[in-house]
Amino acid sequence: MKVQFCLPASRESLVAVGITALFSVLTSIFVGFRPEHFLLIALFLLLFFINTGTRKLAVGLLPFLVFGISYDWMRVYPNYLVNLVDVEGLYNLEKSLFGVAVDGGILIPCEYFALHTNAVADFFAGIFYLGWVPVPVAFGLYLYFKKDRDMFLRFAMVFLLVNLLGFTGYYIYPAAPPWYAMNYGFEPVPNTAGNMAGLARFDELTGFPLFNSIYGRNANVFAAVPSLHSAYLVVVLFYAIKEKCSRGILSIVLVFLFGIWFTAVYTSHHYIVDVLLGILCAIGGTILFEAVLMKLHRFKSFYDQYLNYIK
Repeated sequence: MKVQFCLPASRESLVAVGITALFSVLTSIFVGFRPEHFLLIALFLLLFFINTGTRKLAVGLLPFLVFGISYDWMRVYPNYLVNLVDVEGLYNLEKSLFGVAVDGGILIPCEYFALHTNAVADFFAGIFYLGWVPVPVAFGLYLYFKKDRDMFLRFAMVFLLVNLLGFTGYYIYPAAPPWYAMNYGFEPVPNTAGNMAGLARFDELTGFPLFNSIYGRNANVFAAVPSLHSAYLVVVLFYAIKEKCSRGILSIVLVFLFGIWFTAVYTSHHYIVDVLLGILCAIGGTILFEAVLMKLHRFKSFYDQYLNYIK
């Protein structure tokens, strides 16, 4: 199959190159330029400059790129510099609401699961957690290549909005994950390294340091509330139902939805409270977009222009 090349207009080219150059410079100064930044820029520019079809895809994927950049840039000014980190309060709330009675004492669910692990559960927990971003991105691409660009753009923008709401929550209420309280106690220590917690068992089973490489680059360990891991598949499910997807697709979404919720607690990465707040974040973000933002004339005008560009 022969690829047909079609360069963008000069103005579009200057804007794309200018923005990526500015991003590269600022990232180098404030975050530190890493290989994945180079790959991200190279892929975006490649898609943007090949032809009209790939250019539309590059622009359509911008909400997902903005999400990744926003998460990465939280390193610049961590949330624990904005507000006090809660470790003990959240731990005690989880124990009071969902505590498990064991041998005359009360354990939080994460502590209970840490004492009752299973190799099969460890393996599937790893599989589920690996899908927390790939599954939403794959669903977005499915909508895009299905030519339902309106549903694709709605999904992509809600995905970004839910993330931004969650990131805001991180700064309003910095909170430690359960593995921190279980390993280090209740005193927050800035710059604490990321921890695989229960996902280390997946690395041990497979003999490959997959989660070690992921959590070693964690932007901030005090970003447990809300659990965005638990939010993403809720957004996917909403738009999968709205799109009237097949039972097969809905089944996959539901398996990953409940699998991620279970894994979050089973591996000590999130409290049940975090999971519930993540679900509420997803529902709130979806309602905010569909029932509020899309009713605002200026936002709807921006949305329509964006949609027309990628159609």
